[in-house]
Amino acid sequence: MESIGDFFRQVRETKGLTLDDVASKTRIHPEFLMALEEGNYARLPDQVFAKGFVRSYARSLGLDEEEAMRRFADSAGSFYSKQSELELLRVRQVADERQRQANRKVIFAAAAVAVLALILLLGREQSTMTRHRPAVEAEPPAAPAGPAGPATGALRGQSERKPSDSAPVRRGPERTEAGPPAATEPKPQEAAPVLGAPTVSQEASLSLPTVPTSPLAGLPGQTEPARSGALVLDLEALELSWVVVQIDGASPHEALMRPGDRVQWKASDRFTLTLGNAGGVRGSLNGKPLDPFGPRGRVARDIVLKRP
Repeated sequence: MESIGDFFRQVRETKGLTLDDVASKTRIHPEFLMALEEGNYARLPDQVFAKGFVRSYARSLGLDEEEAMRRFADSAGSFYSKQSELELLRVRQVADERQRQANRKVIFAAAAVAVLALILLLGREQSTMTRHRPAVEAEPPAAPAGPAGPATGALRGQSERKPSDSAPVRRGPERTEAGPPAATEPKPQEAAPVLGAPTVSQEASLSLPTVPTSPLAGLPGQTEPARSGALVLDLEALELSWVVVQIDGASPHEALMRPGDRVQWKASDRFTLTLGNAGGVRGSLNGKPLDPFGPRGRVARDIVLKRP
């Protein structure tokens, strides 16, 4: 059985109609009618719209719509079965991406808990080191407490007085004619130093070293890793073509590109392309032209473009 496209073209030419005539009756763009006659189903929209085009085309030519639909199923069945497989693959990729995002969230949460535990552990060790610092040498015991009176001060002063400060020893009774010897004024006694009180030099020697209070003091800092250059993909449509682009394993993007349309995508690692009209699209990666994707009217699937 001949294809639905050849069947429509023969009937249209027999009736002396052009594609523009059929387009004015069906309100379908002539490019889609031409793609239907050529059997280039990749240039058509989704299968639901393509079936509507077939019914409208058959109705405009006065043909049996059901017979036209059977011919369309025989002609385009293999193509749309592959499209359904591609759709299942797309759904599976979306599910896998969601699972990877959930796993990343779990990993980030575990990393945050580990960092928090490390900070708490360092803080506890720091406080333990502060409590167990080496003890300062014990000061000599202070004098026993007791009532301090003038007698105690006098005795302490006499014990610390040098022999030169004592009164001169009399060798014999000597008297002067002026009268009795004048009473000498008592020298003020210097304040006796308190036992056990540290001097200035001792206080300086007992000063403790400063201990860092931050639990992360002394740890090396982390530097931000340098980002690598992005991949830039430029596509230009020479003919009408259906394009599916998957960027870095994310959800695919679909677009119907008309002649002269230009589009640009950016990725970190790679692109995966599916072209409905491989010869109708040309592209460049980071400004370098790419080899042709395939002949005109052919479907090219799973074209991987990544960093060389």
